Amino acid sequence: MEHQYADINGIRMHYVTHGAGEPILFLHGFPEYWGVWKKQLEELGKDHLAIAPDMRGYNLSSKPTGVEPYHIEHLVADIRALADHLKIKKFTLVSQDWGALVGWSFVLRHPEYVRRFVTINITHPSLFNRDLRENPAQQQASQYMLLFRSPQAEQAIMADDYAFGRQAMLGAARQLGAQLSAEDEAEMIAAWKQPGAITAGLNYYRAAKIGPPDGQGGQGGSNLLDGLKPQQLEVKFPVLFIHGELDTYLLPSGQKGLEELVRDLTFKRIPDADHWVSLEKPALLSQYIREFMREK
Repeated sequence: MEHQYADINGIRMHYVTHGAGEPILFLHGFPEYWGVWKKQLEELGKDHLAIAPDMRGYNLSSKPTGVEPYHIEHLVADIRALADHLKIKKFTLVSQDWGALVGWSFVLRHPEYVRRFVTINITHPSLFNRDLRENPAQQQASQYMLLFRSPQAEQAIMADDYAFGRQAMLGAARQLGAQLSAEDEAEMIAAWKQPGAITAGLNYYRAAKIGPPDGQGGQGGSNLLDGLKPQQLEVKFPVLFIHGELDTYLLPSGQKGLEELVRDLTFKRIPDADHWVSLEKPALLSQYIREFMREK
């Protein structure tokens, strides 16, 4: 695997590549880093160019200060600029958690770059906004977003040597089969400990104003669709939705109506995975991506 840097869109982005051939770009979520895709890079890099960046604010990429640099327009522009830096005209985009919110936001704004889109557990932003505004169960499941937007968020996540991430992510993933080595865990924690990284990751939530109603006048939803026209919300290329059915953060109600927005939609459901599918079921995930690319 090759570690490289791109000076793009006003930041320096660290990214890792493996293999050659048709490109696949992987976008991680919070609190992750490029390494959550290691096993996909190893497998799919056998016959594709697999690319996994540290997104803006994470691990070895630049961490601009303040909230505004994490607005969706900048996150989308980063992906476009990375593709241009790599001279990639079209690619398959694979994404989870915040990476998938950025992924959806990118494919709606720049469909000309996308051959196929794979989203893990995250539905179309318009449907997620609907559920955040209207569905009490999803509102309850998303209360953590209000914490993550609050001034107390950094302390909550960093307390007791990052116990939150160790338990809610690494521990939860191991319970569902994740084979995480001591090196994997050390790399993840080192990414969390990069100066400014936790605040930068939390600023994604703050900039998007994402979450359920906040009890202070905020109606819930997000600003991820800002600037988009109604006709831009429809996706015309193939989309694979992989659902870890044990995910307690993202409820299946958000999938209702997805087929009306995505013309060519494929579902793969994994009964014994939750939110951290790339860690829990890496071989199955790679298999599903490979099959999808072969068929579409």
